[in-house]
Amino acid sequence: MEVAVEVEGLAEDGPRAPAAIEAAAYFVVAEALTNAAKHSGSSRASVRLVRLKRGLRVRVADEGRGGADESGGSGLLGIRRRVAALDGTMEISSQPGGPTTIDAALPCVW
Repeated sequence: MEVAVEVEGLAEDGPRAPAAIEAAAYFVVAEALTNAAKHSGSSRASVRLVRLKRGLRVRVADEGRGGADESGGSGLLGIRRRVAALDGTMEISSQPGGPTTIDAALPCVW
C-alpha cells in the first residue's frame, strides 16, 4: 500500500509530545493502516499529523470501499479505547462505497 505522510507544526528539533501520546499516535496510525490494507481494497492511504496548541491530531484516510464498523472486530474499538484512555477523542467517517477517515485528537502540553 502506498502511504503519503504529511506533518504540520512538528519540527525535528522542537519539543516532543509525552511518550504516552507518541505511543498512542503510533498505535492509531499502525492499526488504521493495517485495517486499510486488510479490508479497504485500496492501494493508497494518507497519514496527517498536526501539532495543535494543546495536543496532537492524527488523521488516517484511505480511498477504499468504506463501511468500517467498530462492532465488526477489535481494531477500531482498540483505537478508540487507546485514545480515550488519554482523554482523547476519535471520529470515524466511513460511508459504504468509501472513503474511510479516522481522526484522533490526543491532548498534551508541549
